[in-house]
Amino acid sequence: MEAHLLMDKDFAKVTYHPELKMGKILWKRKPEIDEYKIPFNELLEYGLKHQIDNFLSDIRDQGVISPDHRKWFENEAVPEAVNKCGLKRAAVVFEGNVFKQYYLNMILSVTNKFNLSLKTFNSEQKALDWIEKETS
Repeated sequence: MEAHLLMDKDFAKVTYHPELKMGKILWKRKPEIDEYKIPFNELLEYGLKHQIDNFLSDIRDQGVISPDHRKWFENEAVPEAVNKCGLKRAAVVFEGNVFKQYYLNMILSVTNKFNLSLKTFNSEQKALDWIEKETS
């Protein structure tokens, strides 16, 4: 089944994959201050009408995210995704630099509070394999 394109900008591409009930954000570059929330809000809005059990974010080209953005993600995006959209699991594709690992560790501590399964991978295929295994 084909992915539904929800947004394609120069900083991020957002798609929905109905066969996996998965929303995906592919970051193309470091987002500007006013750009960071846009892909998440796009998926959250879509998730109010379509079931999103799984989320995949490829942050390899995202750059370092500010603490303010991380706090917004932790305090607003994650609770809304879990409580309103029914998100069950999330996969993050990244290359392990120390700044990204710190960012992910902070987010991991928050997702644990919501009983949201979050795993990190170094390739999109490994992330998709995990999602498919968990979903079936």
